[in-house]
Amino acid sequence: MILGIPVYDGVDVLDVTGPFEMLSWAGFEVQIAAAVAGPVRCRGEGMSIIAKYDFKSAPQYDVIWVPGGEPYALACLTYGMDQTYLDFVKRQAAKSAYVCSVCEGALLLAAAGLLDGYTVTTHWAFEICLRERYRNVTLAQGHPRYVWDRNRLTGGGISSGLDEALALIERVFGTAVAQDTQRTTQYYPDPPVTSEMLPPPKSCVVPSGKPPGCA
Repeated sequence: MILGIPVYDGVDVLDVTGPFEMLSWAGFEVQIAAAVAGPVRCRGEGMSIIAKYDFKSAPQYDVIWVPGGEPYALACLTYGMDQTYLDFVKRQAAKSAYVCSVCEGALLLAAAGLLDGYTVTTHWAFEICLRERYRNVTLAQGHPRYVWDRNRLTGGGISSGLDEALALIERVFGTAVAQDTQRTTQYYPDPPVTSEMLPPPKSCVVPSGKPPGCA
């Protein structure tokens, strides 16, 4: 199966690279696409991802995986005059077997109208954005790592994409392949610290209109 990850300037590194690692080990053909092929700047400084395909040359994907990113970038993609990204996601989703997001990527799927009538999750700090702006989307309670609703798979914050990728692998290829991928990547989380989530923000940190500098 071909799985496409459409990226954009300001995308979160782990939202892309963590699932890429899991999914490619499992046997997916993972492709990175962008509006313009070539280097795409990740959130922060000093790291880029190479998109081999542009949106015009990308094939139809069996699975589309939408990553999160900087609030500024999300606002540009959602409210800017250039709707190339959302148009690509909508076009792909119409024929994809599975439509997935991780972290704030759920906001992009929601902006594209692809989560209306579905129960979803996202990063805990961005749940308020879904509640305030997308009233036809149901937010799962309890900050789950990932949520399945029919052919929609949404993940929580950043590292949740690893668990979510294994969930997709199990759904598509079966439990044995998912277990083999877990062994290969030695994904047996044992963090040295424990913490609790902070109270969520009282308002959405993603601008509600086109921020300065957007196309």
